[in-house]
Amino acid sequence: MTDIIAADIGGTNARFARASLDEKGVPTLGTVRKYKVADYPSLQACWAAFAQDEQKEGDGDLPRAASIAFATAIGRDVIKLTNSNWVIRADTLAADIGVDTVRLVNDFEAVAHAVSRLPAENLPLLFGEDRPFPTDGGVTILGPGTGLGVAMIAYDQGHPHVIATEGGHLDFAPLDHIEEKILSYLRDKFLRVSTERIVSGPGLNYIYKALATIGHDRVMLMEDPELWQAALDGSDEFARRALDRFCLCYGSVAGDLALAHGPHSVVLAGGLTQRMKDFLQTSGFHTRFKAKGRFESLMATVPIRCAIHDEIGLFGAAAAFREK
Repeated sequence: MTDIIAADIGGTNARFARASLDEKGVPTLGTVRKYKVADYPSLQACWAAFAQDEQKEGDGDLPRAASIAFATAIGRDVIKLTNSNWVIRADTLAADIGVDTVRLVNDFEAVAHAVSRLPAENLPLLFGEDRPFPTDGGVTILGPGTGLGVAMIAYDQGHPHVIATEGGHLDFAPLDHIEEKILSYLRDKFLRVSTERIVSGPGLNYIYKALATIGHDRVMLMEDPELWQAALDGSDEFARRALDRFCLCYGSVAGDLALAHGPHSVVLAGGLTQRMKDFLQTSGFHTRFKAKGRFESLMATVPIRCAIHDEIGLFGAAAAFREK
């Protein structure tokens, strides 16, 4: 067994846990501790709070190895989180947090590592044909959160190779006149409207406000968590309308990415997707996913699964430790 600290650093929350890896690299997570990114000036400060909390619980010194998933592109000397003010210097990070070895991965790269190791019962089928991941070919992984995470698993003779991407930052492509008006509304606010401006946690609020502006409707302004709850439980009719549109856009984007990666299999992941799983199945998601012209019959067969795991980012960060 190998003991490490796994961390999942998003734009909103930072999660930490001790993890033990078996001989196949499958992790077992210990107690998960969650911190608000906005409450700490840096990763070092948040790591220190985690270490202190571990000591309070009598868990002793931390392991001297870590695997950390970040919600941004990895590979640069200076890493700036996409949706927070934290800045990480890759060459000094191990010393800064007091470990000997540190592995850095993109957050959805970590999710893809998790998907490649999850048992079948954690990957229920939502749409398409019930067939396994390809022996040779790509599996598209995506899911909305603070942004839109996208990754790919490229299978080669059954062996998974995880590829990090920034597919959430592709240009948003409207498919009807309503989405053209939503795009126009957002262009007044942003120089460039990427897909994750709409297909993300904050994106529901942009859709909600855009639809109200387009239709000259009076609506109650809500923070993102309140709006999501109202949309999912149906307590606000206009919020539900926004969620319907969100699902259409989510399906379009998922289909486009599947075509780009090779339409073999798709996995939807993340906390928001798990919350809206039942609603997705009765929404226009799959209609839009399939609506790819001459490829519609092929897209209808593509298996679309939902990754079920309470801490998939941490699980995946730990699973990525031994890779490469």
